[in-house]
Amino acid sequence: MFTGLIEDVGRVSRWRAGTDGGELTFETALPGREISPGDSIAVNGCCLTVVKKTGRRLTVDVSPETLQRTNLADVRDRDSINLERPLKVSDRLGGHWVTGHVDAVGRISRIHKSGDFTFFRFRAPEAVGRLLVPKGSIAVNGISLTVNECTSRSFSVAIIPFTLAHTNLQSLGVGDRVNLEADIIGKYVLQFVKPRL
Repeated sequence: MFTGLIEDVGRVSRWRAGTDGGELTFETALPGREISPGDSIAVNGCCLTVVKKTGRRLTVDVSPETLQRTNLADVRDRDSINLERPLKVSDRLGGHWVTGHVDAVGRISRIHKSGDFTFFRFRAPEAVGRLLVPKGSIAVNGISLTVNECTSRSFSVAIIPFTLAHTNLQSLGVGDRVNLEADIIGKYVLQFVKPRL
């Protein structure tokens, strides 16, 4: 379980991917002494397992299912990736409950600045769009964000300067794909009411 508060923007140092999955190695400023092989880590919002640690470099395996359902297939060497370690029971929950199980891939359709804020609009599959509500939460590339307004196939968010500077949103542009995870509460509510719809 994660909070959607990005701890570090890592840098991909080696990425090998094929039809049978892949192996992703990246550099991070996260404290290495607190991370061991077998630990979970969210990479662009995907919960993955650390399989190797060498100094400031971590390696994770990426299954064929993860490659198919996320934007990790788009990642290239030297790309920036959002990183977050799992939530401890004693931690503050500053974002929202993020499982690290990506629901779908969306696409940036518009970026514009207004004052200090940067506004992003994303296209999203209807399966995600129907779970969104204005002022509700969504994870975009693992970042806990508040939905400004939404339709069944798109939504917008306002990014404060701190978030832009401390996540990989700053390196993305219109047309880029992003990982989306809807709020888990909405998923359960929909599951409970579905038989009555």
